[in-house]
Amino acid sequence: MDDAAARDEMFMRCALELAREAAAEGEVPVGAVVVKDGEVVSCGRNRRETGKNALRHAELEAIDGACRALGGWRLWECELFVTLEPCPMCAGAVINARIPRVVFGAADPKAGSCGSVVNLFALPYNHRPEVVGGVLREECAELLTGFFRGLRKKQASGSR
Repeated sequence: MDDAAARDEMFMRCALELAREAAAEGEVPVGAVVVKDGEVVSCGRNRRETGKNALRHAELEAIDGACRALGGWRLWECELFVTLEPCPMCAGAVINARIPRVVFGAADPKAGSCGSVVNLFALPYNHRPEVVGGVLREECAELLTGFFRGLRKKQASGSR
């Protein structure tokens, strides 16, 4: 494994820890970190259920925190690491924040907007981030699969 791949895995593990925290709170387990110069500047995790807000995605939380920490909306020197392929809303936020590189773990065949359903970054917007998918894919996917398996089991036992 080269240094870049090891670095990507290290930051994805940070995002995975945030995803586990989200799962422990009953949220869909998605975690995200914004990195600048090899340092995490902001973290986010899914909080849609606890916040009762459709905008409380991990990526948006991390991007918001990075803008505040760095004092501006242009995150052109940052990278985003997220456990699940960004949806259209989050991909749009990446474009608007000018984040040059997005690294995700598991693909999202239902809403993924970095190649699974559509690739918003390939459209002729004013900013086109580099995308690296599949970093710790199995671990990210299993966290999601296990979470939804548990929900289905809970719903089945509660409906008896």
